[in-house]
Amino acid sequence: MANEKDTLTKAFMERPDIFADAFNFLIYDGEQVIKPEELREIDTAAIALPFGTDGVQTPVQRYRDVFKQWVIKRDEDAAYLLLGVENQSDIHYAMPVRSMLYDALQYSSQVSAAAKEHKSAKEADKPTSGEYLSGFRRSDRLIPVITLVIYFGAKRWDAPMSLHDMFAVKKEGILKYAANYRMNLIAPEALTSDDAEKLKTDLKEVMLFVKYSQDKNKLCELVEQDEKFKAMEYDTAKVIKAVTGTEIKIDESEESVNMCKAIQDIRLEGYEEGIEQGLEQGLEQGLEQGLEQGVEQGVRQTVLMMSNILRSMGMSDEDIIQKIVENSNISEEDAARYVYGK
Repeated sequence: MANEKDTLTKAFMERPDIFADAFNFLIYDGEQVIKPEELREIDTAAIALPFGTDGVQTPVQRYRDVFKQWVIKRDEDAAYLLLGVENQSDIHYAMPVRSMLYDALQYSSQVSAAAKEHKSAKEADKPTSGEYLSGFRRSDRLIPVITLVIYFGAKRWDAPMSLHDMFAVKKEGILKYAANYRMNLIAPEALTSDDAEKLKTDLKEVMLFVKYSQDKNKLCELVEQDEKFKAMEYDTAKVIKAVTGTEIKIDESEESVNMCKAIQDIRLEGYEEGIEQGLEQGLEQGLEQGLEQGVEQGVRQTVLMMSNILRSMGMSDEDIIQKIVENSNISEEDAARYVYGK
């Protein structure tokens, strides 16, 4: 199941429209600045060799979930951003460190690439000793890297949001000298109705469905009010099914899924199952009750018959009751009730 979640959420976030929507939400408060067609795929593998003079050459490799380059073209100038997405089905309590590592590896790769380029190019000006040592010229610049964590769980994200949150030390006088790293997160539970309106693609419906997946009443209100749930894309419905565990019936021959009907079918099945269980339980209780009542009725009739025989033989009711108690598991109180026909 975990592999299915990973595969489906990765494919979902790789869609240029979904990817752009997420970063427009994060960076531009929902304004459609980043266009899907302006995004370019980047290799998700990040490999870096620690650079310096100590001779350490231990390669470090990590794979991002989704990584794209955004080219901002304004007039004749072009600016670049590297945008990465990390999908989480479960809460990750060391996510700031993980995100920081991805970004650091990317910056390290950029420095290494610059050094390689300078080494292969025949440049007129010789590098200074500092430039030669680092491989990075005074005029070189890095491309900003922004990593966004998309959480597909219904629980509240209670994990640290920054490197400083993970420290045991909380004194500001010390923390100001320790570099911090703050992660970016989109989490369903924290998504307000105003926030949701800033999302313009199926990412909105996925996040809201996850948010209300534990509340059947609110979930039903959501799918009934949002028209997109009446004809949801097949792949989006599969993501919702995988990350929430909702038993949605999806016909792969159909191009879209009516989530309203799917939820109604689930509720109907729940009602029918409840009725069936109630009937079974009621029948079982009825049989037990009937058996108890039948046994009691049989004992009552047996005792009454014996009482009549013993009375005809001249035995008193008190003696009959005592004899029944001595020769059975019947209490004196019950024996008296049976003998007197009560």
